[in-house]
Amino acid sequence: MPKYDFDTVIDRYNTSCLKYDFAERRGYPKDILPLWVADMDFKTAPQILDALHKAVEHGIFGYTNPREDYKEAVVKWFSKRFEWNPENEWLVNTPGVVFALSTAVRSFTKEGEGILIQPPVYYPFYSVVRNNNRKLVENELMYKNGRYEIDFDDFESKIKNENVKMFILCSPHNPVGRVWTAEELRRIGEICVRYDLVVVSDEIHCDFVYSENKHNVFTKACPELQNRAIICTAPSKSFNIAGLQISNIWIADRALRHRFKKEIVSCGYTEVNSLGLAAAKAAFENGEEWLSEC
Repeated sequence: MPKYDFDTVIDRYNTSCLKYDFAERRGYPKDILPLWVADMDFKTAPQILDALHKAVEHGIFGYTNPREDYKEAVVKWFSKRFEWNPENEWLVNTPGVVFALSTAVRSFTKEGEGILIQPPVYYPFYSVVRNNNRKLVENELMYKNGRYEIDFDDFESKIKNENVKMFILCSPHNPVGRVWTAEELRRIGEICVRYDLVVVSDEIHCDFVYSENKHNVFTKACPELQNRAIICTAPSKSFNIAGLQISNIWIADRALRHRFKKEIVSCGYTEVNSLGLAAAKAAFENGEEWLSEC
């Protein structure tokens, strides 16, 4: 028997919910049924709710930053689930992965330089390039035999001929659903090493992997790029807490990490959301059973 409740219907109208209360403003019919992956219509894990209740009862929401116990909980999550062992000091927190993508664009490229993406891909990938006055370069995925694949010849050609300095990877890919194999990631890595690219890997959907598929963290598959990569993760999709604004960004190279953090500070962001931190810590420490059942 299921342990957790995923069947109770919850009315989300009139809660400032983006996908219900703002549908008409975004050009959709009022009665549309929004089937978002990123925003579930059932409550998050009770362990997370308990942690939030405790934080609210404490009654103080002052300036907050992660302690070592938070970092250790996140590291343990990735070590157990993906056999990847990042170090505590690699961790940089941002309010969201899209924020991190935009920060990386400004940190590691100059205006006019090329940034490669793989459409059809999550729409903010386009905006973080264009809105920062970088050159958008597209390596379109190929649909073959019922699934999408990478056109590696086009991938290398675009990098070589379009002044590409950064590649933004979506892994697992949103929206085509591909879980890239270790071999595919290694082929990507070989090309990126050849042309000295910075790779920003959006791995926010790493927990949504099914059947025989296995998520491979990019730098685990391509260790030679560990010092040229930014791994972007968050508990927001896995645990339905996107509104709490907390993401975990991993940057192994000290110089890249310094440049990234300097750009964050220039935006005026220096502390994390206190409730988001409490929720994320509870998710990583006690939420795995709920996620598996979900």
